[in-house]
Amino acid sequence: MPTAEVMDISESATAEPLHIFKSCLDANVSTGIAAIQGLMQVLRQANAKTLQELVALLKTESEKFKKIQCSVIAVTSASELFLRFITLAHTQLETQDFQTCLQLMLDRGTSFLQKLGNMRGKVAEHFVDHVMEGGKILVHGESRVVQEALCHAAKSGKDFEVFLTRSGWTLKKQLEASNIKVTNIDDMAIGYVMNKMDCVVLGAEGVCESGGIINQLGTLTLAIVAQQFNKPVYTLVESFKFVRFYPLGQEDLPKQYSSRPSGLDSTADKTDLYSRVDYTPPQHITLLFTDLGILTPSAVSDELIKLYL
Repeated sequence: MPTAEVMDISESATAEPLHIFKSCLDANVSTGIAAIQGLMQVLRQANAKTLQELVALLKTESEKFKKIQCSVIAVTSASELFLRFITLAHTQLETQDFQTCLQLMLDRGTSFLQKLGNMRGKVAEHFVDHVMEGGKILVHGESRVVQEALCHAAKSGKDFEVFLTRSGWTLKKQLEASNIKVTNIDDMAIGYVMNKMDCVVLGAEGVCESGGIINQLGTLTLAIVAQQFNKPVYTLVESFKFVRFYPLGQEDLPKQYSSRPSGLDSTADKTDLYSRVDYTPPQHITLLFTDLGILTPSAVSDELIKLYL
């Protein structure tokens, strides 16, 4: 059964795509899926006369999504993959009238959303065997796929303890509901506790072509410390977050990926340098657990080629 994330939660057929996107975010739907829900609304309301016009409409609307306080890279990767998927049947699109093409793309979009509903479950299945009995896991960030995977491991009978850095404290209640022992730690304590950990588990806002990840600020620091202590660093992520982007360092991250969220009280934040995310190169990532399987960072580029063929 599809999860609540991928069900059509549009209030009405007349709602603006941007409104659908915001409603999904308010309903705690992941950013990438919220973007696809919004783009599906574009298809429903499209008054374009040609495929080129429709594609332009979809791209214009996805740019509007990026102006909302959200993960811009998640919008980028999901939108690009969605556009590629719905136009895959290009031979049929070339031989049918436009209204038939539009219905075909709506059908493919619905199918794509249904596939997304199973992704987290597949990631959790791939990860469960890597959870050590009695192990200690350090988690950074508030990734929903990490939360689901850990809860799945607990329900399968694994007994382990989770340590949450400050950015992941919001996960404590959900993890404890699955009878997982949880300890909150301050970010400055990662060096102190790392030697006791069995592994580090991360989510990702985006997986780059290099095999590196863009994730919540502090991920790079955590991964470097883990590597120094010879601890494996695992990334749990859905394949729709794979993005055709090859940064060489932090300076290559577009400003829109890391910009200060709108509405942030500048008087309360005294930092002169601000970024919401950082880039962790592939050499600091041990394995990626995805719905496509368990991948090494070097395998990501091959999977991206397959996704966009």
